[in-house]
Amino acid sequence: MCGIVGIVGKSPVNQTIYDALTVLQHRGQDAAGIVTWGDEGLKIRKSNGLVRDVFHQRHMMNLTGNVGMGHIRYPTAGTAKSSEAQPFYVNSPYGICLAHNGNLTNHDELAELLTRDDRRHLSTGSDSEVLLNVFAHELQSLDNVRPTAEQVFDAIEAVHNRCSGGYAVVALIIGHGIVAFRDPNGIRPIIIGERETSSGTEYMVASESVALATLGFKKARDLRPGEAVFITNDGQLHTSQYSGKTSYSPCIFEFVYFARPDSIIDNLSVYKARLRMGEQLAGQIVREWPDHDIDVVIPIPDTSRTAAVQVAYHLGVKYREGFIKNRYIGRTFIMPGQAERTQSVRRKLNAIDLEFRGKNVLLVDDSIVRGTTSRQIIKMAREAGARRVYFASAAPPVRYPNVYGIDMPAASELIANGRTVAQIEELIGADRLIYQDLHGLIRSVRHDNSEISQFDTSCFSGEYVTGEVTPAYLQALEKARSDEAKTRQNAKWTMPDMAVGDEPQDADRAVNA
Repeated sequence: MCGIVGIVGKSPVNQTIYDALTVLQHRGQDAAGIVTWGDEGLKIRKSNGLVRDVFHQRHMMNLTGNVGMGHIRYPTAGTAKSSEAQPFYVNSPYGICLAHNGNLTNHDELAELLTRDDRRHLSTGSDSEVLLNVFAHELQSLDNVRPTAEQVFDAIEAVHNRCSGGYAVVALIIGHGIVAFRDPNGIRPIIIGERETSSGTEYMVASESVALATLGFKKARDLRPGEAVFITNDGQLHTSQYSGKTSYSPCIFEFVYFARPDSIIDNLSVYKARLRMGEQLAGQIVREWPDHDIDVVIPIPDTSRTAAVQVAYHLGVKYREGFIKNRYIGRTFIMPGQAERTQSVRRKLNAIDLEFRGKNVLLVDDSIVRGTTSRQIIKMAREAGARRVYFASAAPPVRYPNVYGIDMPAASELIANGRTVAQIEELIGADRLIYQDLHGLIRSVRHDNSEISQFDTSCFSGEYVTGEVTPAYLQALEKARSDEAKTRQNAKWTMPDMAVGDEPQDADRAVNA
């Protein structure tokens, strides 16, 4: 999962992009990048690390211009190298920078066609670079000195026809404007907003509405599945809808875990969805376990708090904060390797013994993916003196890989894959394990939005909305993108990767185009 932002402003946009990326930091902690364009040409800074560590004052002063884009990343495709930090850049046609959130399911096929037929060179294993080169090739074939909105949209139409998977894209066509578009199934989110200034209207696109709201932009709307927008440097907004088949199928895991609770995605409140998840989960506990002996409900911070409050309320038991979180440790689920995830749990959380000692405790989490965090936390609760430790997940069992941009590529790494609830319960060490059912989760999220055709629930149901995901594809994906495979890929780099704040020659430069 990644975060993207693009702005066409009436004044320098460097600080606005920086602030937006910090708001979206929860979507990726591996790398960050900003590109701007103005009278001094193209300026770019990107490297591994958090936003606050990648950009220092000297970088911000260099990022001049009223048009720009930014990206924060964690690696699902490719590796955690600074050379794969986004945005990516190609110099023809016009000069294009591109960043995206999602994953292409036909990456390998496209990469082969690009190198063999389109005669384009790929420097990384990232599907963002593939998307960039597909878009550049289609735009170059139009052969025009200055691209019109119609020609840009024709190129994006061709991208949709060639690319499969889930993707939300922002691109800067140097000297012309910002482009943003969403995959025909609307799997990955992207939102457009505007802000009135004394000099005119400024436009911003971002992964989540919270980035717009924090910076004073009024949300206009979510991009529809297959929709594209082109905002010219002088602030003219053009829109186009994909002529092919579309389906409104947003990823439901955004509401379970990834998105900030104060975001509105596809006109659905993440916060209210999580409240309803708690209501549904409490109802399920009452149905399955009417004579429960739960003394206290304790959330596993932070994303499960909203649901846990509702669980406690509807069960009529106490709600307590039993874990204190070190906010300087990254989100464990999106860390790039199992070893990092395991080591970070105890550094991240500390139990308050008084809330556990001698009690039957129900721990509530948003989901259970690999089981690493759950197992460690249950152990911590027992060490703090809990008499019994029960565990509830606001989401169903994650049994299948996610292929649309969430780091769940390997079925073998998912604790629920091929196991019963009783077996998972034993593996994580819980006295009882309760999962939300899928219908309850969908009811919690969908609430009053009839435009959504369905949700992408593939990691729970094994049903993939794009249709082309086969067992052979999943097997190849696991081989290429499991934690073990990523470890091998990173080990190939014999030179040490650049530490936070280093100055890579190709990542902090001005390009006069």
